[in-house]
Amino acid sequence: MDYPRIIETSYASVESDGTVRILFGARQTGKTTLLRRTATPETVAFNLQERSVRLELERDPRVFTQTLEADRRENICVHVDEIQKVPALLDEVQYLYDRAPRRYDFVLTGSSARKLKTASANLLPGRAHVFHLGPLVLSERKGRWPSLLLPELDAMVEPPEFPQAELEDLLLFGSLPGVAMESVEARRRTLESYVELYLEEEIRREALVRNVGAFHQFLELAALESGGAVNLTNLSRESGIPVATLVTYYRILEDTFIGYRLPVFGAAGRKRVLTTPRFLFFDNGVRNAAARLRMEDGLLKTQMGILLENWVGQELIHRCRNAGRAYRLHFWRTASGAEVDYVLETPDGVIPIEVKATESPRETDARHLKLFLATYPERARRGFLVCRCSAPRRLTEHIEAVPWNRI
Repeated sequence: MDYPRIIETSYASVESDGTVRILFGARQTGKTTLLRRTATPETVAFNLQERSVRLELERDPRVFTQTLEADRRENICVHVDEIQKVPALLDEVQYLYDRAPRRYDFVLTGSSARKLKTASANLLPGRAHVFHLGPLVLSERKGRWPSLLLPELDAMVEPPEFPQAELEDLLLFGSLPGVAMESVEARRRTLESYVELYLEEEIRREALVRNVGAFHQFLELAALESGGAVNLTNLSRESGIPVATLVTYYRILEDTFIGYRLPVFGAAGRKRVLTTPRFLFFDNGVRNAAARLRMEDGLLKTQMGILLENWVGQELIHRCRNAGRAYRLHFWRTASGAEVDYVLETPDGVIPIEVKATESPRETDARHLKLFLATYPERARRGFLVCRCSAPRRLTEHIEAVPWNRI
């Protein structure tokens, strides 16, 4: 079913201003569904996943322009799905836009920015608004609670239609829209197929790497390390893959929106703050499938803390992308070993966030939050400990423990 997404609010706000809209996101996050929801019977659509369409436009991108110029209507909505498969079409879009800025309403989607970058594709500077569509966030689910961290996003989708989320499901199977609608057994098969299809379609067919076997090994190790600091030397020693190749592989994951590089907060000008970034897979279900982990209750017993920390980071990153460029996510770590899992940067200041799997949070769990607040008193006035408690609890004057479903 085609349910509403938060991004539709900002996506629709630029519909009539003559700006090209580019919608990026990993596979199966709902880009094609969003195009279908916003299309009309008069929309001209080019689905580049269809082989015949792709081959024709690869041979001669001018066919795209000729087709649209032959349309005599004054206002034409044009959808191009998976634009990275024929990057040359961006030049055609620019030509048509420059010739008649308000005649065409272009909406382009892509599941990889890498091929666009490597082909030096024209990304339409000054002409395009870029949006990112990720997995579901809590405010897109039924039975949601008001958010304590980003309440401004709660009213951006009405009514929420996707099934209510249980924590165990989020940790094991993630939040991809299609997966959320399936049975438990179907979810496992879907996620395992997702990883295999990703390797086949995004890596082999797009020729992003020469050695698919080595990349497959890297993907498993990177998934197991998701949420941790990137240690290229150790990863190279364990996998036998050169460090330079590992750097390229991580960039591929970022460019195909499978993962995010999480920068350190406050590193500039502070010698006592470590600068090594963390890397986070975009979805727990995909992470578990890529790591070849058994998606069952036993995994919750051994990795509850890791899975919860990953999921909170994913939820916050996707909320930040929905909210706009003024919202960013970092983490904090000092040379002495103090660490705060996430630092949420907002227009009103920064919010340190610690994640614990406990159901009974204590003040001692918030010691690094207190250190962060003391280090940045002018920018950070409150902190949160996200855990599995049943209701919010005040741990100190400026730190509150909150249930996972209230973030």
